[in-house]
Amino acid sequence: MNCVGKIRSALAQLPDCQIIDINTKQITLSSDSPLKAIYQKIKTLGYQVGFNYQLPLSGLSCGRCVAKVENAFSQRDDIFSYTVTKQQADVTGALSEQTLTDLISSLGYQVVSEPTANTLTFSLSGLSCGRCVAKLTDKFNEAGNIEIIELDKTHTKLLTTYSASDVIAIITDAGYHAFKDPNTVVSNAAEENEETEPRLTVENSQSEAIKPTTNNVQQLLLSGMTCASCVASVEKAIKQVAGVESVNVNLAERTALVAGSPNIAQVIQAVKDAGYGAEVSEDEQTRRQRQQEQNTQTFKTHLRNACIALSLGVPMMAWGVFGGSMMIDSTTSQLAWGFVGLITLLLLVTVGKDFYINSWKAFKHHRATMDTLVALGTGAAWLFSMLVVLKPDMFPTAARHVYFEATAMIIGLITLGHALEARARSQTSKALERLIDLQPQTAIVVENGIETERPLSDVKSEMILRLRPGAKVAVDGVVIEGNTYIDESMLTGEPLAVHKQTGDKVRAGTINQQGSLLFKAEHIGSDTMLARIIQLVRQAQSSKPALARLADTISSIFVPSVMIIAIVTAMVWYYFGPAPSSVYMLVAATTVLIIACPCALGLATPMSVTVGVGRAAELGILIRDAEAMQQAANIDTVVLDKTGTLTEGKPQVVSIHSYNNLSEEQLLQLTASLEQGSEHPLANAIIQSAKQKGLTLSPVSDFAATAGMGVSGIVNAQSVMLGNEKLMGKHNIEISQVQDDFDRIAAQGATPVYLAQNNQLIGIIGISDPLRRDSLSAVKRMQDMGLTVVMLTGDSYKTAQVIANKLGINDVVADVLPDGKAAQIKQLQQQGKRVAMVGDGINDAPALALAEVGIAMGSGTDVAIESAQFTLMRHSLHGVADALELSKATLRNMKENLFGAFIYNSLGIPVAAGVLYPLTGALLSPVIAGAAMALSSITVVTNANRLRLFKPSYQPQATEEK
Repeated sequence: MNCVGKIRSALAQLPDCQIIDINTKQITLSSDSPLKAIYQKIKTLGYQVGFNYQLPLSGLSCGRCVAKVENAFSQRDDIFSYTVTKQQADVTGALSEQTLTDLISSLGYQVVSEPTANTLTFSLSGLSCGRCVAKLTDKFNEAGNIEIIELDKTHTKLLTTYSASDVIAIITDAGYHAFKDPNTVVSNAAEENEETEPRLTVENSQSEAIKPTTNNVQQLLLSGMTCASCVASVEKAIKQVAGVESVNVNLAERTALVAGSPNIAQVIQAVKDAGYGAEVSEDEQTRRQRQQEQNTQTFKTHLRNACIALSLGVPMMAWGVFGGSMMIDSTTSQLAWGFVGLITLLLLVTVGKDFYINSWKAFKHHRATMDTLVALGTGAAWLFSMLVVLKPDMFPTAARHVYFEATAMIIGLITLGHALEARARSQTSKALERLIDLQPQTAIVVENGIETERPLSDVKSEMILRLRPGAKVAVDGVVIEGNTYIDESMLTGEPLAVHKQTGDKVRAGTINQQGSLLFKAEHIGSDTMLARIIQLVRQAQSSKPALARLADTISSIFVPSVMIIAIVTAMVWYYFGPAPSSVYMLVAATTVLIIACPCALGLATPMSVTVGVGRAAELGILIRDAEAMQQAANIDTVVLDKTGTLTEGKPQVVSIHSYNNLSEEQLLQLTASLEQGSEHPLANAIIQSAKQKGLTLSPVSDFAATAGMGVSGIVNAQSVMLGNEKLMGKHNIEISQVQDDFDRIAAQGATPVYLAQNNQLIGIIGISDPLRRDSLSAVKRMQDMGLTVVMLTGDSYKTAQVIANKLGINDVVADVLPDGKAAQIKQLQQQGKRVAMVGDGINDAPALALAEVGIAMGSGTDVAIESAQFTLMRHSLHGVADALELSKATLRNMKENLFGAFIYNSLGIPVAAGVLYPLTGALLSPVIAGAAMALSSITVVTNANRLRLFKPSYQPQATEEK
């Protein structure tokens, strides 16, 4: 009897032992017998047996914990092999699960209950290239208990025992963002019977489909935020609400984008509990109107308060500057300055009340914000001055100075800064406002031949609409009657009007120039291209690049650090400063608190992102997130797909060579008949050529397409193949005798394809896709920018080289199969290149996903918008250069803002603390500090708004061909 037979026979003697599967390496069985009995039974036969356990662990926090467990396992003879991570122990040995559990517990760790395996799908943001995908893959592998089913830059599908929130935490820890996909299906594996002794396989696994939860992105309008610390507080509050997957708060626009399926009322309440205000933004029109109202009201309120505060502070400061006494040296001065102190107190509880209310709210929530610094600084100055007024004898004669003017001036200057900032901030979204304004409010509906003008909300899909000359297109649709020229520059950036006739698509927001059209509504409301563009721009403006995350991290610890510095400064001046030390202490500490407000730091990156993304939309460039802009700014290599990118994407048959008795028309008719089953652009060129000649096509059967090679099928009972040299070689079809014809076609820049019938070559067809008019100038422009331009194509090398020579491209990769394009991108990255891949967004998807930046050409199709980080709404390679130039300008603007903010605080705090006192003999005035703080925020906002004036180095002319 063989080994397997011996074991089967021995185990059959055990009660209720059922062998499910057995081979020389493994036994799967179900048994009520103790493990020890099974082990002993097999051991008596002279064989070694081990049980495998995969135990979820908790309490292991680092590599030392893992090493501790591994060391304990290595010392046991009954453990044959093991793999340990912080989350799981995979152990094979001749011991029971209880023994193994006790061993782990004795080390100070725990074995947790077996969790359910779930299939979770997440949408991702922040992954900009193949390296990001690889980084996240490593994070998942490091975490353990995660099987990656799918993973790319925009989504992932996982089989894991972790909860959705745990997975999101892992992704966030890697530096990216995620929220659960609405189509997530969770499958639960559960054991039918739980026993103290393990079964070596889990039987009766069952899968249960859980109904997908509705998942969306909800926008909230916020109020009460003043600095980056407020952003962190609001984000933290919202994330704690059940159902929230991710949140992005934009300080520049005072908005929050909340992804997930939470109760929105609970989200709003959470924001209010944190000390801020929030309200739902139902739609873009409502949002814009409400935001404009808020900005206008904020500006007016701040301006009024600033005028009141300065009207009190300026005369007091002028009194001191021009020789008036601000000392308490008599009863008269006590009464006079006491009256001024009461007026200043009235100012604080009216004009300055928000600073104190907000700082108290922050204190209750154990945080510190810009308002905390202002409240501490101005409050300390007023209290000190009032104490001097009431108890002058407590202070040395030289210290009896009042600082009421500083309190009033600081409140006035900071409030004036907020007013100017609000005015400048309202300009940042002008690009988005112009997009929103493109949507008309009414449409002309045609029913039973009668035309009536109705509100846009009444328009339904499939309705027939009239478009008159000069009118804006109300919704997306298809032309059913008439022809005209439509100006699409607002959406695409293309200067030339586009001719529209029956069957053509029209987009909401574009403007009819001449004729009248009838068109059928297809997409309405939020489903129109314009609405989706607006939403995409809005989300991109609220996203955060790596620089912004750095600024947020610094801001979260900045204010507490400043308060500590102010306390240390006060102590140093009090104990080591000259007399009167109390005055120097007050001035130095107050100045540190005022000058260090992190407004500029919080506004530095979101202002640049908001303006930059909006300007990109004006240029016909849709950007998926701000991280993509930061990646694009560092690109040094641009890889261009040939067909549809460098060329028009409208191939035409230019030559036909026949090598048997068939005429050119017969050869074309045969080829077009075969190509009826193909969707390739070259196939369409052949079919269109046959239709233009009035040829009747024959039916095709057994059609098959071979990726990167060609097609085959049965036409008129004959086996026909059409493709490249690889396809001919695969079927041993001789083609060497027609090499001269092939070379002549390729030398013209056309693509030669072979036609074979019954495994005999019968012809070559040359198909040419003309270069776009602006391809040469665009390639030259990118090369002048210092970029390496590479052409990547599946065409033959000879054809590709002809095209490359015309365009001045030196690096050509040809004869590449679709799945080989990604490998070429990876090869360039291994050479240290930072790559932008430019393609059509569909056929080039693997390469687009792997590159640092994927740029989709075309007119903004659904697939392009969803798959690419950059989508060019106008079909011109100059859009690629525009996108890269704007990305560089935006990143430079962000760095300028951050540099200014960091330098301001780095220099301002030491100066305010008095490091220059030994040289100058004077301290910086708190009033000057307040003015500097306000000026820093205004400077950042103004600098960011410079991006609105960005103009690409190339400006298309209205006379150029589309």
